[in-house]
Amino acid sequence: MTRNSALANSLLDRAAANKVCKAFGIRLVTNPQVVQLAHNGGFDALFIDLEHSSLSLDDAGHHCAAALHIGITPFVRVPYQCGNGFVQRVLDGGAMGVVFPHIHTAEDAIAAVSISKYPQPNGPVTNGTRSMTGQLPLFGLRPTPVATIVSETNARGSSVILMMETASSIANVDAIAAVPGVDVLLIGSNDLSIELGVPGAFRSAAFQDALRRVSAACRAHGRIFGLAGIYGDAELHRWTLGELGARFILGQQDSGFLAAGAKACVAELDAALSS
Repeated sequence: MTRNSALANSLLDRAAANKVCKAFGIRLVTNPQVVQLAHNGGFDALFIDLEHSSLSLDDAGHHCAAALHIGITPFVRVPYQCGNGFVQRVLDGGAMGVVFPHIHTAEDAIAAVSISKYPQPNGPVTNGTRSMTGQLPLFGLRPTPVATIVSETNARGSSVILMMETASSIANVDAIAAVPGVDVLLIGSNDLSIELGVPGAFRSAAFQDALRRVSAACRAHGRIFGLAGIYGDAELHRWTLGELGARFILGQQDSGFLAAGAKACVAELDAALSS
């Protein structure tokens, strides 16, 4: 990335080209070499999970730094109601966007945008409250003019990804999607199905109707529709990516890859022994 170029954000770039941004989830592995494995596998982004894991801010920062170095876009999911100061540290540590869980209302969305963006009175989002510091990972730790940091980071280096995983988020989805500065409405499949009274029933009418509502709100307001929590179901993926137009998807998490790989390895060895 040259200093005259916009920050490279695979989510925004691929969605603009009507392509899917595929994210690799990290919730278990602390060694940043896992980022290289994700890149080698063809993933476009990272979904570093600080909500459902014991990963630290330092771990997230190492993963973000590795991702920025090799050109895979790092996003970090923060814990629910973690506070503005925690979000600030995640962004300063190199995240190019924050995943906010359990969004209920438009007010929640406004608050998420506010802490993610710098104040920019003449910019597209005017309610930013993020605090400024120097030597940011997004700019290679180089001294960078404040105006450049504000304009480039607000536009492409601080994506706001809101998780739709409650009954209230579905009820308020149109108002949430209308909030300026929101980039993605991301389905949290497990929590949403539980909230709707159909735990794990991703083919149920209630769950799929909720997805249709979120997709429609995204199309109406120019947001990116995303899916997380459904793995290894090609039929549902075809429906979500095709008919519903999802352009951001969490492909799987490191723990899931390890579990599936371990099971497949043992099955192959058992088959070899029995043949």
